Amino acid sequence: MGQHLIMRTFFVLIGVLMSLALSNATSSAADARCYEMRIYYAAPGKLDALNARFRDHTTALFIKHGMENIGYWMPQDNKDQKLIYVLAYPSREAREKSWKEFMADPDWQSAWKASEVNGKLVAKVETHFMTATDYSPSIAPKSAGPRVFELRTYTATPGKLENLNARFRDHTLALFSRHGMQNIAYWNLSKGEKGADQKLIYILAHQSKEAGEASFKSFRDDPDWKKARTESEEKAGGSLTLPDGVKSEYMQATDYSPMR
Repeated sequence: MGQHLIMRTFFVLIGVLMSLALSNATSSAADARCYEMRIYYAAPGKLDALNARFRDHTTALFIKHGMENIGYWMPQDNKDQKLIYVLAYPSREAREKSWKEFMADPDWQSAWKASEVNGKLVAKVETHFMTATDYSPSIAPKSAGPRVFELRTYTATPGKLENLNARFRDHTLALFSRHGMQNIAYWNLSKGEKGADQKLIYILAHQSKEAGEASFKSFRDDPDWKKARTESEEKAGGSLTLPDGVKSEYMQATDYSPMR
């Protein structure tokens, strides 16, 4: 009996050590990169020229200076002449260093000046620093054939962002997949950003806008979703998002986007 007890203790200890090792590996594999979403509003009549500058010069220069091009998109209904793109960096400090070197690069200076001989290409820039959620799929440039992307931004009710994240983590992503949607990336705004305690930003992919709308209809009718929504709101004491706090924009990848 003594030997059996020793052996059982040995195997229990081995199991504990393996669990700890797996836990550490999972933790170290967490995506700690700094992400930046940049939204450019092209000057009137300059969107094609802006895309040409990115296609012919900017994306390669970003790589040269240690930035990772994740994806470049334009809204399907592009009334505001927008270009939306996401970059990744090892850290916020690395981001500042990369941009400083990029802006000072003679090749960029030359391309920028040549492209703006007939006027500025960009009227306005918005930028958002983001961190990947712990439930986001691995975020990497992937090409998967013809598809459209959907950018969705949620504004959580004050104090309920973690409840919202928990619902996505435990229920929503799996239900999206059940109804034919591709989970691409999920972010919260980085600490210190305006609205960081309320924003969830994510990207889905669909075969088409019509397919996306059909998928969301079936998702919303799913009894499992209705149950998860009701239970999450009862636990939180109310809606997890503000009225009119869900925004959606269908986008098409540019021809030079790594993620397509």
